[in-house]
Order: sequence, then C-alpha cells, then structure tokens
Amino acid sequence: MGVEDEAKRRFAEFAAARTPALIRVAYLLTGDQHAAEDLVQSALAKTYARWGSLRHEDPEGYIRVVMYREQVGWWRRLGRLRELVTAVPADFVMPDPSTHTDLRVAMREALRELPPPQRTVLVLRYYEDLTEGQVAEILGCSIGTVRSRTSRAVTRLRQLMPATEPVLEATP
Repeated sequence: MGVEDEAKRRFAEFAAARTPALIRVAYLLTGDQHAAEDLVQSALAKTYARWGSLRHEDPEGYIRVVMYREQVGWWRRLGRLRELVTAVPADFVMPDPSTHTDLRVAMREALRELPPPQRTVLVLRYYEDLTEGQVAEILGCSIGTVRSRTSRAVTRLRQLMPATEPVLEATP
C-alpha cells in the first residue's frame, strides 16, 4: 500500500468516525440540518485536498477551524443579501412533554433567532468551550468583538427565554 493510499484510508476512517460529531457542531452553527451537512461536506472536501500534506496534530481541530471559517464566510455573504422573514413558521411541531427536552428545543429556537455572528460566538465559547482569544483567532476579530457579541447574544437569549432565567444565570 502506497503513502497516498494510506493517507486516503486514514482520512476515510477519520471522516467515518467523526462526521456525526462534526454535524452536531455544524448544526449549532447553522441552525439547519441540511446546511449543517453541507458545511461538514465542504469542510471535509477542503481537508481531504490537504490531508496528505496536513501536519496538524489534531485533524478534528483543523477541520473545525475550516468549518468555522466557512460559516463566517457564509454569514458575511448573507449580510449582503436580504432574507424574507415570516411571522408564522411553516410547520407546527408538537412540544415534547419532557421539561428537559422542551428547554433544549426552546434554546435551539432562541439560538436561531440570534444573528449568525452571535450564534457562532456562543457555539465556540460555550459548546466548544474555547477561550475568548481562541474564538477571536478563529473568527479573525478582536477579543473585544468576541466579548461584545457574547454579551449581546446572552442578553438576547434572556429576552427570548425569560422563563429560563435561572438556567441562563448559571452560564459563566
């Protein structure tokens, strides 16, 4: 087996093992299952093109940075486009009787209401547990921008989810 074949095999194993986790992160970034799958596919394709020469100790960390940058590029382009917002959602979903599930669904819906830059900062800070400096580096902005986006996002979440205030207060 040649070096190139070995690299292809290692990439295939990595992609098969980590794609579900990458899709979960991408879903948090995009708020849409199909967009999340597209984001992961795009990031995997870009990573595959460099896999043989990739000298990164953590390939998952590398691909997540590719995903974040792809998403940042997408919402920057989106900022120049107009989106049609409707007051009534297209489909009605029956709420789950479980309180914990209701909170998760409510949080997901509230996250969808946030502007993409704020949602991205929250995912990186609290889901990925990155420092402000790491988030700033990934997004290509200052630490002050990360702080202000985080503050605005948490304030907006509190407005969107007033009944969960004690849960949000526990957030660092």
